[in-house]
Amino acid sequence: MSSLDVANKMEYDERLAHFRQTRLNPFDRGEEEDDSEGGKATHQHEARAELFSGTKTHSSDRTIDLGLAEDHFSRPVGSFVASDIEQLKLAIDECKKLILELPEHSERQKDTVVKLIHLRLKLQELKDPEEDEPNLRIILEHRFSKEKSKSVKQTCDKCSTIIWGLIQTWYTCTGCYYRCHSKCMNQITKPCVRSKVSHQSEYELSICPEIGLDRQDYRCAECRTPVSLRGVPSEARQCDYTGQYYCSTCHWNDTAIIPARVIHNWEFEPRKVCRSSKRYLTLMMPRPVLKLKEINPLLFNFVEELVEIRKLRHDILLMKPYFITCKEAMEARLLLQLQDRQHFVENDDMYSLQDLIDISTGRLSCSLTEIHTTFAKHIKLDCERCQAKGFVCELCKEGDTLFPFDSHTSLCHECSAVFHRDCYYDNSTTCPRCARMTDRQQDEVKEEK
Repeated sequence: MSSLDVANKMEYDERLAHFRQTRLNPFDRGEEEDDSEGGKATHQHEARAELFSGTKTHSSDRTIDLGLAEDHFSRPVGSFVASDIEQLKLAIDECKKLILELPEHSERQKDTVVKLIHLRLKLQELKDPEEDEPNLRIILEHRFSKEKSKSVKQTCDKCSTIIWGLIQTWYTCTGCYYRCHSKCMNQITKPCVRSKVSHQSEYELSICPEIGLDRQDYRCAECRTPVSLRGVPSEARQCDYTGQYYCSTCHWNDTAIIPARVIHNWEFEPRKVCRSSKRYLTLMMPRPVLKLKEINPLLFNFVEELVEIRKLRHDILLMKPYFITCKEAMEARLLLQLQDRQHFVENDDMYSLQDLIDISTGRLSCSLTEIHTTFAKHIKLDCERCQAKGFVCELCKEGDTLFPFDSHTSLCHECSAVFHRDCYYDNSTTCPRCARMTDRQQDEVKEEK
């Protein structure tokens, strides 16, 4: 180290020591408490001028302690007053200025940034002191659970500010995942979205049904804050799902896939939605509430993937009776391969929004084809009991054993007998099995007489 560097360092150390002694640090309340306020201001002003004096070339060698050698996370004796917060804000502003003056990516700049973070945490602690809070609170059908995570960065859904988990108590609704500070809970006016999902499981199927700001009286559709498209007093943001306008507190420019656009246009581009719509669409995503053949039956004419999925689902329903009467299939729990899409083993016409998204990406086709192959292999090759429940075409009495889910077969709509497709449609007579059943019923009636 050169003699010039040594001299500069000694000069800096002397200024820093003098700066600390003059009590610029808002938390340093030592024995000088009896000094007059005028004397304090004079000393602080002189120390500030001396510390920040010097030429521009020495700015990279300067730093400021701002009292961070102390433990700012232990509470001092007595309570803080407004002057403590004001002095802490002053220290934060000076720390910001110093960061801008120091060379980028230097070690001193990095250390100063860390100190700035600590100062901000301390300021937040003074504004929101920690209190003992219950682990579970119920407000407007929300079931709030106290969070234990201290490191995950979250944003309060009520006040739109950051939740500092290290020093603040916060809660999450276990139903709709609404997050908020403990201090904000008494100000919540939005009921839990999950209750709406439970009582009203249906989508808005009109594309962006806008009614205009005048119908909303130029107010946010949720909190009734005055809004306008010019941003005065608050910016009006439109939700593409409801078509209504919201303020920036209720609409964070989140995006989501809109069900109406999927069903009518087969469009999956995410659109901007308000917070409540975002939570509602997220909770509704896996629910099978869309009956496509009633809402838009023409969609099957233009989307080939939908036709393929409909055929696979129909085949799985035909396989279900084999599994529920097969001991080996029950022990292997084959049907549990569809536990994430339980509606696939209950019907073949109801779809969830997640189903349609997976169909568009090709993910559902791959997974469902694999499951279909596994099911068919069990019935036709692996299980003798299931094989014994196959059919022989009674029209031609030729060929292998037939199953209702085979691609080259057709079923009688009356008795569910299975035939070769060509044999069934070429046959001009009635189904042989139906004829036998009719004759048997007539014989029973004659015997009763």
